[in-house]
Amino acid sequence: MPHDEVVLIDAFSQIFRAFYAIRHLSNSRKEPVNALLVFTRLLLGIERNYPGKRGAMLFDCGKVKHRLDLLPEYKANRPPMPELLAQQIPFIREMSSAFGWQMLSCEGYEADDLIGVLANTLDGDIKIISSDKDLSQLINDRVHMLTPANGNSGGFEERDAESVKNKFGVTPDLIIDYLAILGDSSDNIDGVKGIGAKGAAELLNACGASANWIDDLAKVPAKFASKLEASSDVLRRNIKLVSLRTELPEEWSDPEKLVVRNAPDWSEITRLCKHYGLNSILKDLPEVPEAEPVASVSSIAQEENNFSSDEDDLFSFMQTPQTAAEEKDVPASDCGGEETLVQGELF
Repeated sequence: MPHDEVVLIDAFSQIFRAFYAIRHLSNSRKEPVNALLVFTRLLLGIERNYPGKRGAMLFDCGKVKHRLDLLPEYKANRPPMPELLAQQIPFIREMSSAFGWQMLSCEGYEADDLIGVLANTLDGDIKIISSDKDLSQLINDRVHMLTPANGNSGGFEERDAESVKNKFGVTPDLIIDYLAILGDSSDNIDGVKGIGAKGAAELLNACGASANWIDDLAKVPAKFASKLEASSDVLRRNIKLVSLRTELPEEWSDPEKLVVRNAPDWSEITRLCKHYGLNSILKDLPEVPEAEPVASVSSIAQEENNFSSDEDDLFSFMQTPQTAAEEKDVPASDCGGEETLVQGELF
């Protein structure tokens, strides 16, 4: 019997996207709810378009040691999470649980790594909800990405291998080398100087993966050889930084149990929407018995932007200290050490 497809959500990328989609929205108790509102619409969109019994939300667990060993400045440029968003993390966790999602993290792994672990371990088709270009390295006939469509409709655009080639100029099997050449300013990673996106695609399409030529630059066109030689150590380091860690964590002995997706508790979802004043969502929910009175939503400076998620990695954010994570009820139960919440930049 074929397995149901698995839906994997890159949690913080979508939480930050939600936060910046609509700004300055609060309810009658003056609680910020802009991220909660948009994220709830995302969950509704997933339930409407990709219902099923397998899926999970994956969260970062701080800056992982193996990447910091390679580059101590890795993600050091990311500012703290905005306080108005930090206040909403417990609300988002509460709503996600009501929709039936398990929320997973693991020390030593970033969310992208855990998505890679599950994509490589589980049977069946995989749908990854993210705009993070790093995850394009996982795409194949079985694994696709779902990038939230422009606006706040809850719709998705599916990215397969052909879409990756159209967007980046290279196939998914060359994405690691492509990103290693370019570097990533949002992660504080320098690239190979003098080679941009067009040049990287040209090089890789002509000469293949870096494993074919990195030890013998005579195999690449002269216009690239000198630049690659000058940045040889950077390229080798970046390949390791960009490559996802996909070995199964020891504590994840039965990954199928981790992706059990429960049916939404519509009564609880309705109660939460009324409690937090998400009135516009109520009309899209199944009818349930009356819960508590509605708390109206007010706009501090009503500013519903037609947010565009056309760029990759619009929100590649992370958290770093468990003490802070616990104080803000951030899903980092498997994370060790002290953490503070930080975000990436918009780019």
